[in-house]
Amino acid sequence: MNYIFAEVIHAGGVHMNRPSGRKRGFTLVEILVVVVILGLLATLVVPRVVGRGEEAKRTAALVQIREIEQALDLFKLDNGFYPTTEQGLDALMEKPSISPEPRRYREDGYMKKIPQDPWGGEYIYRSPGDHDEYDLFSPGPDGEEGGEGKNADIVSWE
Repeated sequence: MNYIFAEVIHAGGVHMNRPSGRKRGFTLVEILVVVVILGLLATLVVPRVVGRGEEAKRTAALVQIREIEQALDLFKLDNGFYPTTEQGLDALMEKPSISPEPRRYREDGYMKKIPQDPWGGEYIYRSPGDHDEYDLFSPGPDGEEGGEGKNADIVSWE
């Protein structure tokens, strides 16, 4: 027995001499303390993180609107007018066949694809618009025009 204790001291430190084969586990109290701490952290962190998803979608919609606006501006620069409401945003992908027909339409169009808004809906385009030469907007998460707060439209004119 003294020989084993001497070996432990010689190995670099004093250790409690435990019978081999017994391993120490966590007590129920230790586990409960960890669970309570994790619960407290979740109540503080989760509400802050969860609300960011909707904010990120609104930001993504604004970015997509800006990209579509750039394509609309190039269309106007080449052809002297914005596509009409009837021609719609499809006029950015393929040459419209309804009047007024663009004279200097780019061979590859102005966009490869018109994106859907982050909620899976279509962007709404009207030309002439009520707020500018055209109105471009996403109806937002509720999919309906208008709305307030979290259901407010994401618009090009603000």
